[in-house]
Amino acid sequence: MKVSRPGDKVKPSLERSALLLAMTETREEEEKIKKSLYSEYDLRCGVTELGGTVANLQHTGKLTNSVIATAFNTGVIPKEDRKIHALIHATLEASNSIFIHTNSNASFALKIGLTTDSEWIAVAIYGRSSLHPLLEHARVGLGMMHL
Repeated sequence: MKVSRPGDKVKPSLERSALLLAMTETREEEEKIKKSLYSEYDLRCGVTELGGTVANLQHTGKLTNSVIATAFNTGVIPKEDRKIHALIHATLEASNSIFIHTNSNASFALKIGLTTDSEWIAVAIYGRSSLHPLLEHARVGLGMMHL
């Protein structure tokens, strides 16, 4: 076990980094975190947002397609079959927590953070769901997979 000393730079976990990105409230905050994670720890990151109903997001593949496109466009992963496969599994794992115990007509507004260190990839989803404006509540999901 490695013991850290005062002043040592401790690399943040991929999971926490992905969650932090997914929970940012402004583009400025998001950009600052992405730049810091890349420059200080060589973590590649991506963020996307999307909304819709369960039927629209999950059953049509809109969520998965958005995550894959973001991963390619931001350089989080290259277009390699094994890495795409890992990304899809991490996304499905994260989305299981988002879509559990909900009505198929519920509306979602989601923000998704992706982080990788070239060995592992983390996908975090944070957002709000609602069947009616008075019933809105937060949801969070996290998935991680070896590349």
